[in-house]
Amino acid sequence: MKVGAIEHINVTVTSPEATAKWLCDVFGWHIRWFGASIHGGTTYHVGNDTSYLAVYAPPTGIKEDRTDSYTRKGGLNHVGVVVENIAETEQKVIAAGFTPHSHANYEPGRRFYFNDRDGIEFEVVAYG
Repeated sequence: MKVGAIEHINVTVTSPEATAKWLCDVFGWHIRWFGASIHGGTTYHVGNDTSYLAVYAPPTGIKEDRTDSYTRKGGLNHVGVVVENIAETEQKVIAAGFTPHSHANYEPGRRFYFNDRDGIEFEVVAYG
């Protein structure tokens, strides 16, 4: 039996274009596709050749519901991204205007977190 793999995750953001730009700048990803999507909104698919993050905005704007995702059923807790050089990536995160936090070394790697402008938490991890 073939093992499944995550192809994409879809999140709602205030500006798909701006989010796509910083995702490309920080993680070295590329825009795979963008255009009109469900309910008249706009989506950008940003990632690599095998997986991507779909960043979506509805045509009428988003609601400012910032309740704790960790206690909300179906909440998005964070998006984890593996990188080769965690120090270099942290500098790119800072240059993009975000504040790294919760740094930790653990078996088998190192990590830190940051929140983007829409309050989505990202975990950056490097193994080895």
